[in-house]
Amino acid sequence: MEWLREHPEVKTIRVAAADLNGVARGKRIPARYAGKLLEEGTKFPYSVLNLDIWGEDVEDSPLVFESGDPDGLLLPTERGFLPMPWLDAPTGLLPLWMFHPDGSPYDGDPRQALARVAERYQAAGLVPVVATELEFFLIDDSGKTLRVPPSPRSGKRRTGGEVLSLRALDAFDQFFTTLYEACESMDIPADTAISEAGPGQFEINLMHQADPLKAADDTWLFKMLVKGIARSYGFAASFMAKPYEMFAGNGMHMHFSILDRAGRNIFDDGGEEGTEALRQAVAGCLRAMPGSTLLFAPHENSYDRLVPNAHAPTGIGWAYENRTAAIRIPSSGPKARRIEHRVAGGDVNPYLTIAAILGAALNGMEDRLEAPAPFKGNAYDKNLAQLPGDWGAAIEAFDTCPEIRRILPAHLVDNYLMTKRQELHYMAELSDEETVELYLDTV
Repeated sequence: MEWLREHPEVKTIRVAAADLNGVARGKRIPARYAGKLLEEGTKFPYSVLNLDIWGEDVEDSPLVFESGDPDGLLLPTERGFLPMPWLDAPTGLLPLWMFHPDGSPYDGDPRQALARVAERYQAAGLVPVVATELEFFLIDDSGKTLRVPPSPRSGKRRTGGEVLSLRALDAFDQFFTTLYEACESMDIPADTAISEAGPGQFEINLMHQADPLKAADDTWLFKMLVKGIARSYGFAASFMAKPYEMFAGNGMHMHFSILDRAGRNIFDDGGEEGTEALRQAVAGCLRAMPGSTLLFAPHENSYDRLVPNAHAPTGIGWAYENRTAAIRIPSSGPKARRIEHRVAGGDVNPYLTIAAILGAALNGMEDRLEAPAPFKGNAYDKNLAQLPGDWGAAIEAFDTCPEIRRILPAHLVDNYLMTKRQELHYMAELSDEETVELYLDTV
């Protein structure tokens, strides 16, 4: 309540939790009732966290008619109240996660799935340090064809991609200034911004956190914020994996290291190669990668990004300082030795993606897996095992992957499979234009 007392101008609040697709589901509540909300929580049907990408119930889900569509209990996360700077009226956002009425965690909540992985690390005396890099496009979607919005500064459209271009950043300086101020107000640690290879494409790094739940919260809230701020400027921001057929797609690269009880990076051997623990973590990630692909590429459009020579990985391999690899070990000082996982698109649910990667790495360390030799050169030219090539194949790989069921609760896995199979079925009815319209804002 302290935040609301400090912001008497806030008359309404939003409460929201992430569903399996990472879409915010929630309610609008008058601020005068916030005390009751903080004391008692609120209720959503369990099925709300298991809606498909259209926001529809999953057919034949046991969460709906079979069980009477019962309610779960939604309680505030550690984040507390946050401003919503993209709205005209002063508004507070209270992030939630789901529990059963008896207070036990609900296994179908993606944030609870990540918490379960974090608890495994805690039990082992380890702390994952996580950072994400998010790519997105600024898009004028007011006409039939997507294009770069005019610069708020000059009124001109820059139709080409300009990698690391200050001119491209300066063209949208007002937008980025507003965005960084909003990140500061929401405690989202936005760091460096760069222009990327696609027209109107940018990347912003979020600073590392020694708390995977905080890192995932930051990422989820950042996506919400970027899309909201863009709309306030009259254009769209999209994390859709591949909005333009002819240009590179949007990725969400994740960097992580692991600290022991003394705060030492267990990947650091004082040199460039890293420790045996690093190679075991890499091996775990590689082993789980085919089954995890559905989490890293959760939508039909995701597979348009995962094609050769398009700045996204297709082969299952790792390398040092090599951006064609699915797993890259960046050059750094020894204390910052870390793993960069490069498969996920910008369209992912960050809670599930981070859970899958950290869970796979811990599996590898627990099982003392041995990584294959790192490759050198262009991954697209190597004889590497390949990621599932389409959505259907990824769904089946997810279903049969033992590593996935070791990382994620069985209830969530089953719900996710039902959701993705329903989406696969109904997406076949959409035209390319309808597909873009669906994904542009939702993911």
